[in-house]
Amino acid sequence: MLWKGRRRSSNIEDRRGMGMGGMRFPGGLGGGLGGGMGRGRMRGGGLGIGGIIILFIIAWLLGINPLALLSGGDPGTGTGGYVDEQTAGGSFSSPQEEELKEFVAVVLADTEETWNRILPEIGAEYREPKLVLFSGGAQSGCGFAQSAVGPFYCPADEKVYLDLTFFDELSRRFGAPGDFAQAYVIAHEVGHHVQTVLGIEEQVRQARAGMSQSDSNALSVRVELQADCFAGVWANRAHQERGLLEPGDIEEALGAASAVGDDTLQKQAGGRVVPDSFTHGSAEQRARWFETGYRSGNAADCDTFSANSL
Repeated sequence: MLWKGRRRSSNIEDRRGMGMGGMRFPGGLGGGLGGGMGRGRMRGGGLGIGGIIILFIIAWLLGINPLALLSGGDPGTGTGGYVDEQTAGGSFSSPQEEELKEFVAVVLADTEETWNRILPEIGAEYREPKLVLFSGGAQSGCGFAQSAVGPFYCPADEKVYLDLTFFDELSRRFGAPGDFAQAYVIAHEVGHHVQTVLGIEEQVRQARAGMSQSDSNALSVRVELQADCFAGVWANRAHQERGLLEPGDIEEALGAASAVGDDTLQKQAGGRVVPDSFTHGSAEQRARWFETGYRSGNAADCDTFSANSL
């Protein structure tokens, strides 16, 4: 993906390293892609393992970055590869993480280009979402979420939430490496925001009232597949209008979409595949709807709610 040197969005809210606050899990999230992982190895100078554990407990209770305690407040001591102290939350971030932050800002900016152009064509005005970078957990308008829920969109505050460590998990655990696999994740969550702007999210929320669990799950699948299709529409415009894509990028996105299919995740968890429990769609469905959006570049072709077959 040819992203370096391009415009970065200013709609980034960096909360990395801030305290995790309460322990409520979110309700009404607009979609998540699963899992979170640790932020690299750490060393604690001359402390034993017991001392390190105590420091982490103290840091958690005080809502501060435990790395600051381990390094003695000196960001130049090289705590497990964290080299610079960031102004947001006092977090320590490696050069690799800072490059990822820049990448995220470029992808977000490009989605802004696409949807600011498309929505007026269908009589709507695009409201640009904020993207919140967090570590460990974050308080959103939908409640508190830990990194384990994966990236998600909250319609209540119109923000996308992302722990950068998910990208490592996307590659290692889900077997979907590549920068365009990462871009797909962002574009999918932005797709949920497009649904909010268009009033689709509100209609779905009202329709769910009184539904059985299986019917609600089936509706959720259509919501998620439309967000995948919207991600494909963005990929089309990014390539056709701004030359962002390189050979192999679409294959990376399709691989990521398949890797987070409900059937794939159920098999990975060691259980049997239960289609009635699907909330995001199968691997085949997710890849196919992304490809539908990419091939057409037309948001109108993403009407999963009217489709007789998904």
